Amino acid sequence: MSGHSKWATTKYRKGAQDQARAKVFAKIIRQVEVAAREGGSDMTANASLRTMYAKARDASVPIDTIERAIKRGSGELEGVRYESIAYEGYAPDGVAVIVECLSDNRNRTGAEIRNLFNKNGGSMAEPGAVSWQFERKGVLTVPRTFDEDQVMEVAMEAGAEDLSDDGDRWVVTCAPSDLMAVRGALEEAGLEPGSSELSMVPTSTVEVPQESEAKKVLRLIEALDDHDDVQNVYANFDIPDAVMAAYEG
Repeated sequence: MSGHSKWATTKYRKGAQDQARAKVFAKIIRQVEVAAREGGSDMTANASLRTMYAKARDASVPIDTIERAIKRGSGELEGVRYESIAYEGYAPDGVAVIVECLSDNRNRTGAEIRNLFNKNGGSMAEPGAVSWQFERKGVLTVPRTFDEDQVMEVAMEAGAEDLSDDGDRWVVTCAPSDLMAVRGALEEAGLEPGSSELSMVPTSTVEVPQESEAKKVLRLIEALDDHDDVQNVYANFDIPDAVMAAYEG
């Protein structure tokens, strides 16, 4: 499993434990606003907004909260204008990291992200330094309670590229343009996805077998992920499941 997939699973489990909903809601709502601002409020014509709407509903964000965010993004209601920024860098052991942010102050956000890298044993890099090690994909999760063969058959027929085992969930990967089609096919078959989003999937991974080094990598990823302006953190680490489980504990 890729670093991002493992970290997403860790967030999923930790989030279920501490129920840190407010920060999750705030980050997703910001994504909804930006999608509406960049592509308009008509979801039939704005694929990005459709994806963000589905992500918000998967996270149980109330519909009226989502609708207000869309109106702020489209200019129907007053709101802050956010800018999309991506930072690249390295975690300990040479692990490649991409940090996607939405900010109303580029200079402040850049300085704070650089500080988080430095304080946690990492380093910022120039644009393009690590992004070539990732590719954009659509990623859906489906509860393990559904039959693997059925999930695979439905997903593949709709354009999915791969299905992997993530412990208590199946992870379906597809081209970004096929994300909503695959989600729709799964829903129609009664295989309701737990989540669906666009993600940066690493094309190669860096093994981090030592527990001490793995914890350093995970501490940096968690510190970045906890920043208010950070929407997504992607990394190409490969850490043993036992070490990930110990970190979750």
